[in-house]
Amino acid sequence: MEREVGNREQWSSKTEFLLTVCGNVVGLGNVWRFPYLCYKNGGGAFLVPYLLYVVLCGLPLFLLETSIGQYTQQGIVTSWRSLCPLAEGVGRAELLILIYDSIIYLVILAWTLFYLVFSFSSQLPWASCDNSWNTDQCVDFTSPNQTANWTTIINTTSAAVEFWELRVLAISGGIDEVGSVRWELMLCLLACWAVCYFCIWKGIRYSGKVVYFTATFPYLMLLVLLVRGLTLPGAWEGVQYYLYPDPIRLADPQVWMEAGTQVFFSYCVGRGSQTVLGSFNKYNNNCYKDSFWLCLLNGCTSFVAGFAVFSVLGFMAHNQGVSVAMVAESGPGLAFIAFPQAAAMMPLPQLWTVCFFVMLLLLGIDTQFVIMEGVITSFTDLFPVTLRRPRYREAFVLFFCLCCFLLQLSLITEGGIFVFQLIDYYGCSGACVLFVAVFESLAVGWIFGADQMENAIKDMTSQKPCILFRLCWRYLTPLVSLGSFILHMVDYKPLKFNHWYVYPDWAYELGWTMALSSILLVPLWGIGRICLGTGSLKQRLAVLCHPDDKLPLTQKGKGESKDGHELESIMI
Repeated sequence: MEREVGNREQWSSKTEFLLTVCGNVVGLGNVWRFPYLCYKNGGGAFLVPYLLYVVLCGLPLFLLETSIGQYTQQGIVTSWRSLCPLAEGVGRAELLILIYDSIIYLVILAWTLFYLVFSFSSQLPWASCDNSWNTDQCVDFTSPNQTANWTTIINTTSAAVEFWELRVLAISGGIDEVGSVRWELMLCLLACWAVCYFCIWKGIRYSGKVVYFTATFPYLMLLVLLVRGLTLPGAWEGVQYYLYPDPIRLADPQVWMEAGTQVFFSYCVGRGSQTVLGSFNKYNNNCYKDSFWLCLLNGCTSFVAGFAVFSVLGFMAHNQGVSVAMVAESGPGLAFIAFPQAAAMMPLPQLWTVCFFVMLLLLGIDTQFVIMEGVITSFTDLFPVTLRRPRYREAFVLFFCLCCFLLQLSLITEGGIFVFQLIDYYGCSGACVLFVAVFESLAVGWIFGADQMENAIKDMTSQKPCILFRLCWRYLTPLVSLGSFILHMVDYKPLKFNHWYVYPDWAYELGWTMALSSILLVPLWGIGRICLGTGSLKQRLAVLCHPDDKLPLTQKGKGESKDGHELESIMI
C-alpha cells in the first residue's frame, strides 16, 4: 500500500523552500499596495504602525504557521486536526479563503498578460486617443499641448483610463449587467492556467525548480525600474511625497487598521499557505531563522518598491504640472492606469512597460503556485490513499484548474470587474483573515500550549524561540488581531466601485455570505465536533484538546507543558 500510495514529498533543497516562500510573500501587494498606503497614511510615520504589526502579528504568525507545517508534516486541515482537533475549523476556514484567492488571483495575471502583449506594439494603445474605443472626452497626456492645459478641460478621461475601462474590461453599467465573455481575456486566462498547471502538476519537485527563475527575475526587473525611475525629472518630488512623515495621521484609527491589513495581506498569514510550504521541509530545518530572514526580505522589498513606484509617479506629476496626490493610485489603478500612462511619456516606452508587466506577471505566478499548492496538498492529505496514487494527483490538479477556470468566466465578462471586487473585498481579506488569526493564535497559545509550541520549535531547530513569541501567541497577537477585527467591523463601509457605484442589496448579501462562510466555520466546526463526540462534556473536550499521539514530541514523552496542565486542570 505504501508503494501504491506514495510517500509525501519534501523539498529537494532548502533553497527551493526559501525561494518559494519568497515568491509567495513578495507579491503584487508589495508593488501596488504598500507604497500607496505609506504615502496615504502619513508617509514615513506609517512605518510606526506597520512595524508594530509586523512584530506583534506578522512575524509571530509567520513563524507559527511555518513551524506547524514542519512539525506535523501535514497540509492546512490535517495539521490542525493533529495539533488541536477542536481547532480544525481554523484549517478549513484557511482552506476556503485560499479557494476564494485561487478564483480571483489568476484574473489579475490575465489582465497583466493582456497588457504585456500590447506592450510590444509600435504605438502603445494607451498612449493616444486615436483608437476605435476612445471617446470625445479622451485626453492624450503624452501630447505637450494637452498636458500643459489639461487642468482647464472639464469632464475628461485619459487614454490610459479608457484603454483599461473600455478596451480591456469593456465595463458595463453594473453587476446586474453581466454581458458577454471577453474572449481575448479568456485566452490570456487559459494561457496562465496552462503555465500554472504544468508547473505544479507533478508536485513541489517540479514547481521548486521553476521558482529559481520566477522568484529571482522580478528583483532584476525591480532594480531596472528603480534605477530608471530615480533618473527621471520630478522623481525626487515623488519620493518626498512617499516618505515625508506626517505624525498627525497616527491619531487616525484608519491608519492603524490599514497597517494591520497590509501586514496580514503581505505576509500571507491567516491563509494557511505558510503551513503547507513548511510541511515539505525536513523535520530539523531551522524554520526559526528562516522566518526572520524571509519577513525581513518582505518588508525591505515593499519599502524599496515604493521608491520605484513613486519616482515614476513623481515624473508623471512633473510632466502634467500637478501634485503627486493627483496621480497616485493603488491596486489595479496603479498597475493598469498610472504606470502605463507614465511609461508612455518616457523614451523607449515599450521597454519599460515590458519590464513592468513581466515583473508583475512573475510576482503573481509565484503567489498563484503557492495558492494552488496549498489547496491541492490539503486535499491530498485529507484523501491520501486516493490522491497520492500515480496519475491521480495530475487528474485532480486538472479538475481543480478547470473548475476555477469555469468560475472565472464570470469575472472576465463586461460586468466581471464588479464580481472580482466583491470576492476580493469580502471573501479573501479583511474580517475573515483577522478572525481566523485570532483563533489561530488562541488555539496554539492556550489549547496546544505556547510552551509546547516552543518545545516543538526547539526540538526541530535546536534553538528555543525568544520569550516574545510566547507572549505574542498567548496574549498580544490575539488581542491585536481581535482589536483590528472589531475596528474593521465598527468602521465597515460597504464596497463601492470607483467610489461611486453602489452595489445592489443582493450583492452585499452575497459578499457577506462569502465572508461568514469562513468566519462561522471556525466556531461551528468546533461545536459540531463537541456535539458528535462521546462521553461527558469534559471527556469530549479532553479528547479534542489533546494533540495526535503520532506527533514527534508526544512520541518522545516531551509533550506536556504548563499550558497543557493548566487546560487539563480547568477542564477537570
